[in-house]
Amino acid sequence: MCGIVGYCGHQQAEHVIIEGLRRLEYRGYDSAGLAVVADGSLHWAKKSGKLANLVSELESHRLPESTQGIGHTRWATHGAPTDANAHPHLSADGKVAVVHNGIIENFATLKAELIAEGVTFVSDTDTEVAAHLIGRETAKGAGLAEAMGRVASRLAGAFTLVAVSADEPDVVVAARRNSPLVVGLGEGENFLASDVAAFIEHTRDALELGQDQVVTITPESVTVTDFEGRPSEARPYHVDWDLSAAEKQGHDWFMRKEIFEQPKAVADTLLGRWSDRGELVLDELRISPEELRRINKIVIVACGSSFYAGMVAKYAIEHWTRVACEVELASEFRYRDPIIDPMTLVVTISQSGETADTLMAIRHAREQQARVIAICNTNGATIPRESDAVIYTHAGPEIGVASTKGFLTQVVACYLLGLYLAQVRGMKYGDEVHAIVDELNSMPDKIQAVLDGIEPVYKLARKMAMSEDAVFFLGRHVGYPVALEGALKLKEIAYLHAEGFAAGELKHGPIAVIEQDTPVFVVVPPEGRDQLHDKVVSNIEEIRARGARTIVLAEEGDAAAESFADMVIPLPKCSTLLQPLVAAVPLQAFACELATAKGHDVDQPRNLAKSVTVE
Repeated sequence: MCGIVGYCGHQQAEHVIIEGLRRLEYRGYDSAGLAVVADGSLHWAKKSGKLANLVSELESHRLPESTQGIGHTRWATHGAPTDANAHPHLSADGKVAVVHNGIIENFATLKAELIAEGVTFVSDTDTEVAAHLIGRETAKGAGLAEAMGRVASRLAGAFTLVAVSADEPDVVVAARRNSPLVVGLGEGENFLASDVAAFIEHTRDALELGQDQVVTITPESVTVTDFEGRPSEARPYHVDWDLSAAEKQGHDWFMRKEIFEQPKAVADTLLGRWSDRGELVLDELRISPEELRRINKIVIVACGSSFYAGMVAKYAIEHWTRVACEVELASEFRYRDPIIDPMTLVVTISQSGETADTLMAIRHAREQQARVIAICNTNGATIPRESDAVIYTHAGPEIGVASTKGFLTQVVACYLLGLYLAQVRGMKYGDEVHAIVDELNSMPDKIQAVLDGIEPVYKLARKMAMSEDAVFFLGRHVGYPVALEGALKLKEIAYLHAEGFAAGELKHGPIAVIEQDTPVFVVVPPEGRDQLHDKVVSNIEEIRARGARTIVLAEEGDAAAESFADMVIPLPKCSTLLQPLVAAVPLQAFACELATAKGHDVDQPRNLAKSVTVE
């Protein structure tokens, strides 16, 4: 949540910052602001609402030209989304401006200390505490970087702080703990941002910052220290996607573009996974095969769509490895006193790599000496850095808040992990693993086939947009998490009541809500799993007998399922365990089109943020 941009160079800072914030709008926000340094003074503007409100304010009240500044889009935590609570916040003497992502957990104590000294607060935010503390240090003679380090060392919680001072031209300083921050390295200019998308137009060279570090940028230099001011290291890396990857490319929504990018995203995630020795290889696996052979339990920890990807993974991993696998909500994991030990493998799934609940779960797991593997889409994010190993999904930037290609590539990464574990534990021979990988490699073409025939799904969505208040989704086995994900997409962007159920649970309560013409999507397993397939067909019969309108996702040519369907969405033939890769796609497209027909902002649904960096 929140977007941060800092700039120091030769261009007009206001323009660079506004464009950077525009590329971070996907993160979710409810106010925006910026501050620049010009002629030894601070100048700022901030407005509640969308970034367009800030742009209008700047057009009517222009700031002086400047090549140094900071900007922010805020998602409210402490204090309502008002002009006063928008960032930046200023020190008491008006010489320091600060923007902040995260939560300062001990802000109340620090605020009481400042009030006792006579400081007057003008907002309800925790961020203003940091601004006053930094201002107090600089007023005593400390440089901005030194002041930032001193203050950051006193703060508890998760934060990225970025500051400028009227007394230090051509300097922007930032600090981070448990919150995203990257450095963009340019020619005669440098950038700070919560996401590389903010500066990708200008440079693809970046620095990955570590925990508890302070970074100072000038037009010509970047200096990294720890909070005590001691020199520290940051890892350089190159971003392998460019500005065009973050544009809509003719689609009306980023989400729709990302749905259609899924064949390539899945193919990219599978690329280079098979070695010349005939073995599956993963990205950064810093756990030995001997350690993996000793594992006696796997725990998958995730939130939202990533949790449903983990549910799919449970079926595949247990089937291929015969190791018990649990799936846990990250927000609940460490609070229920989970039973984990050095023989447990914890797998965390996070698209952004900054999800606060998941990050805290990792730290709890490591305290219990469990080994941790991260599945993530973001190179250099906190979660991969704090894990023992990482499998990158290579999905490219996902701008739409509702995950689509993020979800599908996470499922693929989970399959790869399951197959790798089966390989090193001797549960599957090389040719068996190779056969499944070959089928995985065929899935991009099958996903594309679903997209090529998507128009009937769009037509159904437009028809249902104005007439439905509730939609239900049913599935068994891996179809159950697909049903949950389909319902989540509809809730996220169409604001409809939608529920996913395990089809076998129908008679244990949910069937009571089925009425005449209730729309029910049913994910039918391939016919190869006869018992499972036949039971789902029986479930379709049960709800149709009670008047339900059945929309059935079934393998092409499945006559038994088609005979009980009011509408059939055909799926390409594939193994049961891999079916989620094709079954989820029409449900994503349905939600996108229905939300569009309702006139909603598909990419930025209300109350949601892309990267949830607070618990």
